[in-house]
Amino acid sequence: LALVESGGGSVQSGGSLRLSCTASGDSLDFYSVGWFRQAPGKERESISCITGRIRDSDGTAFYADSVKERFSTGRDNAENMVYLQMDNLRPEDTAVYYCASSPTSLCLKARGTQMFDSWGQGTQVTVAS
Repeated sequence: LALVESGGGSVQSGGSLRLSCTASGDSLDFYSVGWFRQAPGKERESISCITGRIRDSDGTAFYADSVKERFSTGRDNAENMVYLQMDNLRPEDTAVYYCASSPTSLCLKARGTQMFDSWGQGTQVTVAS
């Protein structure tokens, strides 16, 4: 499974961006997919995770407190893609954003990044004040 992020860019504070994580080599349906970000000089932060699809459900999404109510993640199954919709962006959201997949289909906060075995190359998001 290979992942490619896209959709990053520069926006003003309060603006929106939509990141995409597109997979090749396998279907994303049964993988859990996490979004992470890393700002200069800071550790990589987990910001969201969506569990694998079960029957008619596209999975359950979880969010870090720092992005809850502003960011949302979901699946575009036809495009084999998971998106991250980011609204009301703030300067502190500036970072490189990564997506990662886990064959466990689960989102286990306690396991951090270790449960994810495929990572994208990252996409830069810059929010100007």
